[in-house]
Amino acid sequence: MNAFLFDLNGTLIHDMDYHTQAWQQLLNEDLGGQFTREEVKHQMYGKNQEVLVRLFGPDRFSDEEMTRLAVEKEKRYQQTYRPHLRLLPGLPEFLARAHQRGIPMAIGSAAIPFNIDFVLDTLDIRRYFTAIVSADDVTISKPHPETFLKAAAQLGVAPASCLVFEDVPKGAEAALNAGMQAVILTTTHEPAEFAHLPNIRHFAPDYTDAFMQGLV
Repeated sequence: MNAFLFDLNGTLIHDMDYHTQAWQQLLNEDLGGQFTREEVKHQMYGKNQEVLVRLFGPDRFSDEEMTRLAVEKEKRYQQTYRPHLRLLPGLPEFLARAHQRGIPMAIGSAAIPFNIDFVLDTLDIRRYFTAIVSADDVTISKPHPETFLKAAAQLGVAPASCLVFEDVPKGAEAALNAGMQAVILTTTHEPAEFAHLPNIRHFAPDYTDAFMQGLV
């Protein structure tokens, strides 16, 4: 593969439980919902505004309200997760070796820049990524391929030459729709949940996995 495209949450860092916690608190305690943890987890993909529309319908909030709620959710997530913020095991070495080999790398995430900056700058890894595609940069979220296609275009690499690192089925489906293969980090979902996707090359708990080591 000529380029690596990384999702952010659950792929570079193991933080999805903190996102679920922040969403559940906001949805239930602040907005009067009665959503279980599993319901929240199942709907927690794409832009924050899209999550709100899926769970409450298109008429509950104005665009301004959804923008405010989206930022409030991320503030709560960052506050609770900050003491635990760290890269997945083996990833610091993986990124350094890939960078040394001249493999172009990009972030392709449904996170807003506020969260991407939180991770890249706090952990001092921004230098590894030539391109960053956030929720603010796309019209249609994953599983639409726009995120990964834009990342590949910014790197100047053909989609078929990109390997995507993901942790959720919708993200892996976005890679499939972009004509890309994917490696799945099993931080969030079980391998069986990806059985319908033919583009999965490997499942790994983290970057110490032998297959991951073989990529760089």
